[in-house]
Amino acid sequence: MVQEQNDGINSNMVLPPIQQNGLALSWEMKVKKKLKTVPPCLGKFRPIVGQCCHQCTPDSLRKKLGQNSSLGFHNLLSVNETHTRYRGWLVRRVCCALFVSGCKVYSSPVSNRLERVYESNRVKEALKAEHKAPEGGDSQGQLNHLSPFLPLINTCISPSLLRFLSWVMLKMLSSMFGSVQVNLNHLPALHRASQEGSLLVYVHLRQSIVDCALIPLVLFSHNLRVPYTVCPFHITSSSIRSILKKVGVVLLPTSAVTEQDAEMDSLYNPVMTSLVRELLHEGQAISVGVSAESGRGGQWLARIRQLIKEGSVPDVSLVPVGISYDCVPKIITQVGLSSVLQWFWSLLWMRTGGSVRIHFAQPFSLKEMCESGRCRVDEWLPLQDLLLPVILNNRTDSVFGGRRMPWLLPSSHYAAELKEPTHPERDLSIAIILHLIFSAASCTAVMSTSLVSSLLLYRHRKGVCASVLCRDVAWLTEELLFRNKDVGFGGSLEEVVHYSLSLLAPHLIIAAVPSRKDPFIVPCRSLAATLHLTLQAQIVTHTFISEAVGACAVSAMLCEVVGSGVSSRVRSDGVDGEQVNGDMEFDVVLCQSELTERALQLCHLLPPGFMPPCQSSQSFALDAVDSLVRCGILIMEEIPRDVPICDFWKKEGALSWTTADDPYHSDSDCDMEEKDLRSYKISQPRQCPDMLFFLCSMLAGHLRALCWTTTGLELLHTPLPEADFVAQIHSHLCDTANKKKRHYESCSEEAAHTAVRSLIDLGVLSEECQKGGVFLGVSPLFQLSENRQKLHRFISQYLYN
Repeated sequence: MVQEQNDGINSNMVLPPIQQNGLALSWEMKVKKKLKTVPPCLGKFRPIVGQCCHQCTPDSLRKKLGQNSSLGFHNLLSVNETHTRYRGWLVRRVCCALFVSGCKVYSSPVSNRLERVYESNRVKEALKAEHKAPEGGDSQGQLNHLSPFLPLINTCISPSLLRFLSWVMLKMLSSMFGSVQVNLNHLPALHRASQEGSLLVYVHLRQSIVDCALIPLVLFSHNLRVPYTVCPFHITSSSIRSILKKVGVVLLPTSAVTEQDAEMDSLYNPVMTSLVRELLHEGQAISVGVSAESGRGGQWLARIRQLIKEGSVPDVSLVPVGISYDCVPKIITQVGLSSVLQWFWSLLWMRTGGSVRIHFAQPFSLKEMCESGRCRVDEWLPLQDLLLPVILNNRTDSVFGGRRMPWLLPSSHYAAELKEPTHPERDLSIAIILHLIFSAASCTAVMSTSLVSSLLLYRHRKGVCASVLCRDVAWLTEELLFRNKDVGFGGSLEEVVHYSLSLLAPHLIIAAVPSRKDPFIVPCRSLAATLHLTLQAQIVTHTFISEAVGACAVSAMLCEVVGSGVSSRVRSDGVDGEQVNGDMEFDVVLCQSELTERALQLCHLLPPGFMPPCQSSQSFALDAVDSLVRCGILIMEEIPRDVPICDFWKKEGALSWTTADDPYHSDSDCDMEEKDLRSYKISQPRQCPDMLFFLCSMLAGHLRALCWTTTGLELLHTPLPEADFVAQIHSHLCDTANKKKRHYESCSEEAAHTAVRSLIDLGVLSEECQKGGVFLGVSPLFQLSENRQKLHRFISQYLYN
């Protein structure tokens, strides 16, 4: 932990009172009077985030240790005359233009790049296989076949146009956001790597089209090389395409609407791989966005990995980038001139405000990660091998191993002999994609709106007073910092909560009446409001994923105990009819081995990016149980035994050393006996049930979407094209939520896509390649309603309600 000055986003911001139906809610003074015992400031102590993985890249970590002094944050939009070489009245009015004119722009040669791409062996082989060209054929004719990719190959960076667009973006972002805060701690490492000639590849999680503009703008403003940015959006306007092509944006071909459509072209992959090789040979940097939902974008990392393995590129330095928004900008998938203008106009007119926090993580060597063998790719198994024996056969023990996710990388990125989903090279590329998804999410700061959204969704769904919300914000902030997670806000507690509620006001019902001492806040029970709050709260779920998995495992065991009719002992202050006053004490002992089994089975159902990729599933399950002990939810149960637990002498007189983090079974008989005797009980403080339900609620949306998808299979007439199948499942989720008038967090497009993918991996749905694409149908095993019911019971056991 490092101590910094209070440089939060709210330190120089005047916060207006919240407007709700024309009524100004001035409640700050009421909150201040009720919160005298709460720490007065947030954000003074911030952890250093974004360091290299100590397991996969220890050499890269060791190289940079001791160089992470706290440099604070820089507001990218705060440009004044001190950022220029000039001073004066006129300079203060044109300082932004002077600033961008003084920033350094690195050369970007494009001479004979087309010929160099064409001369590559992979492109020649692809042309020969596609067009059956004879050896020594007409080269001009062969080049004509590359004409659809010519604008992509000739992408360049024009210094004058880059400076002009940077000035425009600074002005536009100033109208969209209150500030764009950049963590400066790892920027010196990027400068050193650039001076040493390292090839930098920036990797971020796709959230909005604004991501593609923020990273180049930040690097440009700090005199770093502007990267060639991979843009996954379909841009139809020829004028916009022409402009973006001259500022280093690599677009999709005009004939492709999505990345999947582009990958269908047999020439696209070899041409893009050759283009990446030429860009890296020129010393250019590259920026890639990866989707945690579908893995899209990971194919670019696979291309770079393939070039390193071939020896075409010596090495690259990967830089995970965490971008967090107070309010994520609206996503547009098809970008035309009219749609872009409408989108910008809506952002400027609504003026939702908010801030952005950007963290550049420590760069690490991709070659070290691949060749050291430290990146875990062993013991990967299909999901149906891991869970179907438990679901259908009621096995009590799980199969050890990690979930294989071959869909994160389309097989078209490898030669024919590497297309098998179990090939080690393919598994290694998928492991790298998973690692970067997790690293980018780990260095993403938690914004104040994310924190308040998670509390309103998972702890106070029925509403909460402002004073109680402020207390919980202070508590949750401390928990986040304790878990080495940075927060993207600062200032006094009242300002932080007021600022968050002002941004979330369209999705909340805020009631203030004279008879109440402070306002009452309730999240709106609507699809749009719930999905917005769920999107904001995802990063908090990522931080507490270990505790959430452990809490769901405890909930599953308690539900089993209640269902089996085991009696419980109630300790209470009094009983009035069916109402119990006081604490409930269940006389139930939870066995550690069974609790770990439940956590292990649940972690296989998690979407990609939540579980650390370099940690085994067994170790993660043990950590999930241990995290509940640290939270105070579980306490170790003392069991009487003949030999005291402190007596570590074996019968023969030898010593036995064990560690709690070891996921593998020890050969020691003494150790096995102790593990069998280890058990837990639920602690009895009054806040324990609330904490347990708070953690369980974080995964309830994902698990409920899986349950609803399972029950909706009987309503579909399969087989269906994959896109139509997902669309019908999404419609079924929305209809189910509308009937129940709640649980709208389970009916997003991402939830439908993730649920369908999980059922495919489980073997519930079968994939069949036909002429029209991939068709999905229910497998014969799960056409039986009995097996679908077993699957539904298995998933629903983790839903606490």
